[in-house]
Amino acid sequence: MSVTSRYREAWEGFWREAPDEQGAVFWDAEPALTAGLHLALFEPQLADPGLPLVDLGCGNGTQTRFLADRFPRVLGVDLSEAAVEHARHADPAGQAGYRVLDAAEKGEAESLHAELGDANVYVRGVLHQCEPDDRQPFVDGLAALLGDRGRAFLVELSEDAKPVLMGLAQSPSGPPPKLAPIFRHGIAPGEVSDAAVPEYLREAGLSVLASGELPLTTTEYTADGVRIELPSKWLVVGRTA
Repeated sequence: MSVTSRYREAWEGFWREAPDEQGAVFWDAEPALTAGLHLALFEPQLADPGLPLVDLGCGNGTQTRFLADRFPRVLGVDLSEAAVEHARHADPAGQAGYRVLDAAEKGEAESLHAELGDANVYVRGVLHQCEPDDRQPFVDGLAALLGDRGRAFLVELSEDAKPVLMGLAQSPSGPPPKLAPIFRHGIAPGEVSDAAVPEYLREAGLSVLASGELPLTTTEYTADGVRIELPSKWLVVGRTA
């Protein structure tokens, strides 16, 4: 099962229109405020830091390049070909590799695992953007990438993020400029309950090794100059023994 064509086309449209410069996209915050904070939580849980690292849903590769400075081999993958082109363009030195991957198509994830072997995986804000029918296949694909020794770091918007986003979207002056294209392309965050995420993981044979809460930092600011942060939950997961 692969993601719906509507979903793929929405992301292609979004990334084709997205500016090249870092920080122009709503969630494209500087790595010191995102992947840097996440690594401090992730690295102590790694069974093998020497495994390849896959940035699953890499977008324009801002976090991928940061991760490539810290792991021996990093591959950024995304459903959107336009996103992967942005990532390659922003990385002329080739710090990381990039390719198109539909993680909800388990065969694609299994093929990548056959190529890389077990991998550690970084997933920032992807599951809540999946269509409901694609969420379990996406997590199954994640499990295929991990194999026996890999660990994954997932950070997803919590239920508490929805009223924040809706408040921004319904502002009398309209949504903030960087949020507007997301809604325009029909990729408003889906609703994944906090309780559902561990269930998807359990169904895929994965265990939660650590978890907590951490705001998801964005590049957008309120009218009074406060950076917008969205409530989120993080988990480190691995194969059930």
